Amino acid sequence: MARVVVRDVEKAYGTTKVIHGINVEIADGEFVVLVGPSGCGKSTLLRMIAGLEEISGGTISIGEREVNRLPPKDRDVAMVFQNYALYPHMTVHDNMAFSLKLRKADKSVIAERVGKAAEILNLTPYLQRYPRQLSGGQRQRVAMGRAIVRDPQVFLFDEPLSNLDAKLRVQMRIEIKALHQRLKTTTIYVTHDQIEAMTMADRIVVMHDGIVEQVGTPLELYDHPSNLFVAGFIGSPAMNFVEGTLRRDGGTPVLEATGGRLALPAWVPGADGQKVALGIRPEHLSISATGPSSLDAVVEVVEPTGADTHVVAMAFGQQVQAVFTERHAFAPGARVALCPRPEAIHLFDTASGRHL
Repeated sequence: MARVVVRDVEKAYGTTKVIHGINVEIADGEFVVLVGPSGCGKSTLLRMIAGLEEISGGTISIGEREVNRLPPKDRDVAMVFQNYALYPHMTVHDNMAFSLKLRKADKSVIAERVGKAAEILNLTPYLQRYPRQLSGGQRQRVAMGRAIVRDPQVFLFDEPLSNLDAKLRVQMRIEIKALHQRLKTTTIYVTHDQIEAMTMADRIVVMHDGIVEQVGTPLELYDHPSNLFVAGFIGSPAMNFVEGTLRRDGGTPVLEATGGRLALPAWVPGADGQKVALGIRPEHLSISATGPSSLDAVVEVVEPTGADTHVVAMAFGQQVQAVFTERHAFAPGARVALCPRPEAIHLFDTASGRHL
């Protein structure tokens, strides 16, 4: 096991820069998820750590070694890919043993490591099958087993669950997290799915347009997003934003938006006349009597999920979502007053996007 340190790392393809001076430190044994929308640079950063992409600037260290010029085979990392990358003509056993055979490891060592990995991943009954005879989840387990037998310092996962159906994704993310808790190997995991990031990570690195927007534990990012991008990306359904102007005319702050005014708690920051975006998560809205602290909304869509009811409505000329655990008989076109929980309100500067 080893810590991974990324210092001022840049990546450019010709004159096009895609990674802009990233700094991340991953502790020994930590499970860190790189998350962000497509094109944010997360997979490129992972491939640079693996040695599959050259870096254009900065340094990457694994353990005590700087690995900028080391080929992938000498970095002591193991990578699990999105498409499994199994050899179709080899059995499960031979797929898992392949890297050890290339290193000319002793047969007893190969048998021990493959047997141990197969036991951990519940693959023992399938060792003599071929990949075509396995389900998607079983193939992904084989790809993980091939990484485990190498006993690397760092596991790298590049969107490994993208090809699985929804139910299997939930099962596999539990298995991967349980595997990490058992092996305690430093793990870097790339995904665009923020639910995967929230449920699996010790810490999350949120990326956007080749930069790191924020690093923190899942609940730190959820409760204290540093800017509009992180606030809108983390959480499902996404945080609501109501844009307007902050007014402090009579001492009590008010959000003045198109179509209405909303009284805010006295503690909210910001200057009179400042353009702001009020952020409130859907689960932090409740039904209330119409008043200065509520949003007058018109229901557009109702989505019952069983455990919750999701409501999409228009308020102050902007679309907002609310999630209720109670069962309400909403109908499209109905008027409701949605009251934000005062302690759960976020306020962002519209120009810079930063949290006030």
